[in-house]
Amino acid sequence: MKGLSHNLRRLACMLLLTLSTAALGQTRDFDYRLSPQQVADGVYVLIGKTEDFSLDNGGDIVNTGFIIGREGVIVIDTGSSKRYGEQMRAAIARLTPLPIVLVINTHHHPDHFLGNQAFAVDTLAALADTRRAIEAEGAGFLDNMYRLNGDWMRDTEVAIPRRTLTAGPLEAGGRKLELVALGGHTVADLAVLDTTTGTLFAADLVFNKRAPTTPHAEIKRWLQSLDQLQALRFSRLVPGHGEVTTGSDAIEQTRQYLQWLDQTLRDGAEQGLDMTEMLALTVPDKFAGLAEVRTEFRRSVTHLYPAAEQAALQRGR
Repeated sequence: MKGLSHNLRRLACMLLLTLSTAALGQTRDFDYRLSPQQVADGVYVLIGKTEDFSLDNGGDIVNTGFIIGREGVIVIDTGSSKRYGEQMRAAIARLTPLPIVLVINTHHHPDHFLGNQAFAVDTLAALADTRRAIEAEGAGFLDNMYRLNGDWMRDTEVAIPRRTLTAGPLEAGGRKLELVALGGHTVADLAVLDTTTGTLFAADLVFNKRAPTTPHAEIKRWLQSLDQLQALRFSRLVPGHGEVTTGSDAIEQTRQYLQWLDQTLRDGAEQGLDMTEMLALTVPDKFAGLAEVRTEFRRSVTHLYPAAEQAALQRGR
């Protein structure tokens, strides 16, 4: 019955959106126009928009990527819908006839795994905690994505990775990788280092010129993960959102924003501010240029402020 209710909600949402689109005389071709950018030898990235989910972008707000080895292709995250995954797979096929041998979900947020259906189920892989989180929360994420992205999501269902990844070296498709198991953005965040080129896929532990999202954030652990990423030897960094970069500027930008956010939440709780007062706070000029910063700050207050208030109460006893 639970699965039926999810399907009914999706169908109702799709019907309303279809009627609305027809009434406005609008048509969509549902083409993400994915254009892989080669950032290193055999390493390609599909850069998403630094926006929020919408009917206009269809959820194309995430960076995904793939690595072409001697014997096969490794995919890193599959995007926000079945359509995205299918178009990603077609983009790969235009560059190489080699098979896709491994598909990595770096964490359980929907824009990183809802394209899984487009790939062979036995290639889907993630950390154990990520697999469990997709199983527990995937249906709810999917319902929300249908609401936000409409018919871009048509026929998309949750495909849970079957293969469990662990930290350490891994060879796939004739390519050597180093898997770094971290956390803080979610319960489990996997960074992938291509040791051949020094390309680090940092996933959503790092945002470049975009405000971080925090629905599952544990900021203290996230900051520790950023320290671990910065200690790695890499030549270029692919953030979960924003442009590919070299050096550690994006790591430092993410760190400084999280430190400010954490301090702001703790200060507000210590001062006894209510959530309405917190939501009215302004973002410092230092961070004002980050994409979606005001929206993400308000969401972060909603997500994280109750725990900050509880901690302040505990300290006051």
